This record gives sequence, structure tokens and C-alpha cells, in this order.
Amino acid sequence: MLSRFLPRAFCALSLSLFSLAASAIGTGSSLSLGLSSVVTTPQVRAELLAHAPQGVPLGQSPEAGAAQPVWLGLQLQHQPHWHTYWKNPGDSGLPTEFEWTLPPGVMAGDVAWPLPQKIPLAHLVNYGYENTVLLPVPLTITPEFKPGPLADAIDIRLKATWLVCHQECIPQEGEFALKLPLRGSTALHGAAFEQALARQPAPLPGAQTATLQENGQRLALRISGLPEAVRGQPLEVFAETPGVLLTAAAPAAPGAAASADTWRQHWEGEVWTASLPITPERSESPATLPLVITAPGGQGWRAEATVQGAWPAPAPLPGISPALEAALQASSDPAAAAAAAASPAAPAPTAVPLRLFALALLGALVGGMVLNLMPCVFPVLAIKVLGFTRHADDRRAHRLGGLAYTAGVVLSFLALGALMLALRAAGAQLGWGFQLQSPLVVALLAALFTVIGLNLAGLFEFGQFLPARVASLQARHPVADSFLSGMLAVAVASPCTAPFMGASLGLAVGLPALQALAVFAALGLGMALPYLAASWAPAVARALPRPGPWMDVPRKFMAFPMFATTVWLLWVLGQQSGIDGAAALLALLVALALLLWALGLPGRRARAGFALLAAAALLALLPALGPHVVRLNEAQAATTPAAPAGSRWQPWSAAAVQSALAEGHPVFVDFTAAWCVTCQYNKKTTLAQADVLAAFDRAGVRTFRADWTRRDAAISAELQALGRSGVPVYMLRAPGKAPVVLNEILRTQEVLDAVAAL
Repeated sequence: MLSRFLPRAFCALSLSLFSLAASAIGTGSSLSLGLSSVVTTPQVRAELLAHAPQGVPLGQSPEAGAAQPVWLGLQLQHQPHWHTYWKNPGDSGLPTEFEWTLPPGVMAGDVAWPLPQKIPLAHLVNYGYENTVLLPVPLTITPEFKPGPLADAIDIRLKATWLVCHQECIPQEGEFALKLPLRGSTALHGAAFEQALARQPAPLPGAQTATLQENGQRLALRISGLPEAVRGQPLEVFAETPGVLLTAAAPAAPGAAASADTWRQHWEGEVWTASLPITPERSESPATLPLVITAPGGQGWRAEATVQGAWPAPAPLPGISPALEAALQASSDPAAAAAAAASPAAPAPTAVPLRLFALALLGALVGGMVLNLMPCVFPVLAIKVLGFTRHADDRRAHRLGGLAYTAGVVLSFLALGALMLALRAAGAQLGWGFQLQSPLVVALLAALFTVIGLNLAGLFEFGQFLPARVASLQARHPVADSFLSGMLAVAVASPCTAPFMGASLGLAVGLPALQALAVFAALGLGMALPYLAASWAPAVARALPRPGPWMDVPRKFMAFPMFATTVWLLWVLGQQSGIDGAAALLALLVALALLLWALGLPGRRARAGFALLAAAALLALLPALGPHVVRLNEAQAATTPAAPAGSRWQPWSAAAVQSALAEGHPVFVDFTAAWCVTCQYNKKTTLAQADVLAAFDRAGVRTFRADWTRRDAAISAELQALGRSGVPVYMLRAPGKAPVVLNEILRTQEVLDAVAAL
């Protein structure tokens, strides 16, 4: 009786502990979603709000009209001098956009845009919002909405994107979630919604006209029906349709005729008239022009003016302005827009001379061979060495395994190269090692190495719980094992950019597709070459010791490099998802280890019972903890780490580097990433040497560190401008001189010589 009770009690205790771990890690109210209603960046605090003072109307048709509306809204609180944009952003910018995820039968309407303000910037004028603004959105609950009998709320999710600008522009986005109660009222933010709805433009009655004049170069407005209280006052006009009116037109001087870049207004009794210039870059020819007219004091009206006259042919649509293009390519770093603008545009892929291409292939081949020495790839090669010992007398198995491993490596590099070229064609700015900028990829690799380590340690055997047909297939086809090992080696080795590799890859990114793929293939061949040569050399096989019971010791020893690699991946994940993400992944790995242990138990009944409960625990944890693992930590992503007082290494930005150069100081930039082992080695050795730091001080060198742990378009653009596509990269530059790029594996003397040559 006791023997039956103890396993059940143990599993129940395990489930309780995992549930407690999930509760300890979850800190937000939306634990199951991994999202919250607030996203904060250094420039904006964005919060998703709800307003249903009469509750949520259920079972009513939209035509009934009896129920009060339900409102959602995104509230944007801007830091001083920062702003986001109206539906027509003006001369530059982008409007805030919404992408809703709602249950069937629930629909979100259009944004009820509050009255905008004009925001001048140099010779441009934008339309947008400063300080705090709430963008309301009406929510319609149709009769098709059928909540479950136990449902007590509507799950609402929103992905919003906005462009926030000051002197530079930063594209930002946020994912929000909230639960709208089905019963009772929701009116906590009633004042904010009342204020936002009070700032809506009131509709103007009657027909309004706009007449084209001066061969379609100006538009004459006649607006009637405005309140008597505003007659005689100067008004502002905003066109909802972009690309029609000259946004930056200034009021004409009193008594002067309106010129091509000015506008004039006056009152004719009850009618307000205005003569507005048409933008030379006009891209629209609307028959009806929706307008918003505002008066001092925050009043506003909306009119739809019928355009009279024939529009001339529009001007050819111009390309995106350099300033806006820089903003679109920037990341969430406040200095990224300036960095993207300062970086030269990527040249079109062009073929290189045959001699240079041959050198690139040779560099890629040598770089791939040196890559075998990187700590990232060592665990995979160690497993292959154990495989050699098991087939020491089988030359055919050696050769087939070597060819299969080489095929796996080369084809994986070709696939990654093709992916990078496709992204290049689509306009994405990525670099080598970008796969470890994804928390999901890091988590999956950590789980893979944990499973391999537990298998090597003897916790379980794959054959114990795999079907006999699958197990025998694996035994009969070791070639497939070698091929998959080659693919795994590429997945974990590619982020560790080795000597010669960065320059070859930097060249490949700018080459035509066939030449670029040839460089990737040479890189893969170089990485697989040592193993391929050993598999075809009988002397190597004869030198290996004979298989026997002694192999169990090195096999279990090899579990520790696997676990060490998992620790490294957990550290990388912590840089991306924060301590909550790392702790969540640890809890999931423990649950996975429990499941593997259960699957390896002897006895069918014990194995089935424990495995079922362990699988239930893992499945229960995945939705609770998974979002914490894959979610980028917003605070870390949005905030550039401030250097401690007196710190030598300052956070990199293009503006900071240009400022130092303008002051006459040379600069040294360390392009690094947490997942780059070579970067960490150089940081702890050469860059920490006292004589190197003293040389920097004597020459007045300002030192910067560009952290590429997360995807950063500004750093990617800077690397591309330097002819590199991965890290580490070390750049030394003196004022008025071209930058000098040092080797990926730094030597102390190399740095000292470069500083002395400034």
C-alpha cells in the first residue's frame, strides 16, 4: 500500500513545487499571457486602458442603441520635448497604429483621434501630440460573442507601434493585455476618457467647399457653421489626408499677398475663408477633403470639403526622406536614428575581382578551420570523437560519417547564407550570429544541451522510450546522426566569429548571391575539414583506443561541458529576458529533466505513471513560464545602460563617437555581445591589460562599447559600414582619419602599435 502511495505523493509534491516556482516568477497581473497593460521606454510610458461605465452589453444587436459604448484606449505619456503623431503626421513621421487580438464577436473600431497640435522642427511642421494623450477606440460587442459559462472577462490583446521623436526619431512598439470584466462597470479611468472624447472635433453641419485656384497650386476654403464665439479669431487647419496641403506653410504677413509657401485667412461675416498652398509633392487628388479646424482654447471641428475644379497631374512620388529612412531603420536606442543617418547606405551587391574573391574563399576556409577551436563547438566535436572510438575498425563507417558530417555543416552554412541573403533582399539589417539574439533560439539550444548532458550522464537512454523501430533505425543509419551533428555544430558555432571569418562574411553580405553562397560554403568546408580528414586517414583511427567499459567514464565526463554550455546559454538569455526569463527557463529545464528521468524508469507501470504526471507538470508550466522566457525584457531593451561614474567604457552611440572626434579625441569602439565567447575572452584579457589602458590614456583615446546582444539596427548598420557582419569587431579612429579595424582575436602588441600610429 505504501509503495503505491509514495510515487503519487512524490509527483503531487513535484507539481506543487513547480506551481510555486511559476507563481514566484510571475510578477504581473497577466501571468498567463506574459504581457501587461503597461510598456515603458525612456521616452514614452504607454498603457492600455478600458472604460465601460455601464458594463459590457451582452446579447444586444448594434442597432438597438440602448447600451452605452465600451471604450479602449492607448494612453501615451511623453517625456518633455518628445512627441508622437496624428493620423496625418505632417512633413515626416508615422501615425500610431493598432493591431488587436479579440474574441470572436468583439470588434474594435477606428481610433477617435483627439485634436492634434502643430510641432515645428527646423523647416518642417509635424502634426502630433506632446505631454499626455489618450487615443480612444470604440469596442463593439456583437450578438455573436458567446462567452463560456465560467468566463468572467474578455481577454484583450494589442500590439501597437509608434514613432517617438525629438531631435531624432525612434520607432517603438509594445504588446499589451488586459481583461475587461463582463459583469459590473469599469470606470477607473473615466476622467481620462472624458477628457480625450472632449478633445474630439465636433462635426460641422452643412456643405463646405474647397476650390482649386492658380492651376491647382492653391486651395480656397469656405467654411460656414462655426460657432459665433470664434468668429474673428485666427484658426488652424489640418488636412486628414496626407500629401495634399503644404504642411510647413506659414501665415502671410498682414496686408501681404500669399506666396507659394504662405497661407492667408480672413472672415467674411459668418464664413471663414482660407487660401492654402498645395504641396509640390502632392500624391493624392481627393474629390472630398476631410479637414480639422481648431481655435485657441482647444476647440475643434471636422468638415468634409467638396473639392471644386480639376486636379493637375500629381508629381512623381518621391523616395523616403533620409531623416525618415534613418528613423525607420533605427532601434529603440535613442541614438540609433542618428547612427543610421550617419551610416552610409548599403551598396548594391557587385562582383569582386577574381583575386580578391579567391582570397575571400581562402579566408573563409581558414576561418572555418579555426572555428573548431572555439568553445561553442567543442561539445559537439567531443561527441563525434566518442563516435570514432565506437567505430575504430570500420573505415567505411568513418568515411561515411565524415562525409555526412561535412554535408550537414556545408548545407547548414548554405541555408544560413541563403536566409541572410533573402533578408538582405527584403531590406533587413542583420549580422552574423543574429540567431542567438532570439530568446526562443537560446532557450531551445539550452534545452537541447540539457537533454544531451542528461543522456551522457546516464540519466536516461534514448532507446528506453523510443519505439523499437525508431531505435533500430537510428542504429542502422549512423550517417543520419553524423549529418544532424554537423547541423548542430553550425547552430552553436556560427555566433563565435573567429579570425578571418568576420572579414569574409562582411564581404559576402555585399556580394552577388552566387559568390556570397560560395563564401558560406567555403566557411562550412573549413569547419568540417579537420573531421573529414580524420575520417579518411586510417592512422587516426588506429591511434584511437579500443572501445570497452572504460568509455563510460569519458562519456559521463562529457556531460559537464554540455551543462557548462547550458549555463552560458542561460546567462545569454538573462541578458535578453532578464532574471525572470532565466529563472523560468531553469524551472522548465528541471521539469524536462523530471520527464526524462521518468521515461527512463524500469517497469512499465512505474514509468507510465511517473511520465504521465511529469508530462502534465511540464505542459502546465509551458503556458505560464514560456512567455517569460521568450519575451524581451522591455526595461533592458529600451534603456541604454548608463556607465558608472568614472567608468572608462561608455555606451556606444554614433552621436557620442562624433562628439568625441569633434573634440579632437581618438576613439576606440568594442563591438561585443554577451553570446560571443571570443568577445568575452578579449574583454577579460587584452582589453583589461594595464599597458593597453595606459596607452589609451596617454593618447587621450575615448573608449566605447557597442552591445549587440540584442538586435540593434544602428549597430548592424555601423558594422556593415566597417565591412563586417558579426562580432567581435574593434575599431580605432583618429579625428580626420579613416577608421582602423583590428583583428577579431586581439593581441596586446597589436593594440599598442595601432595607438602609437595615431
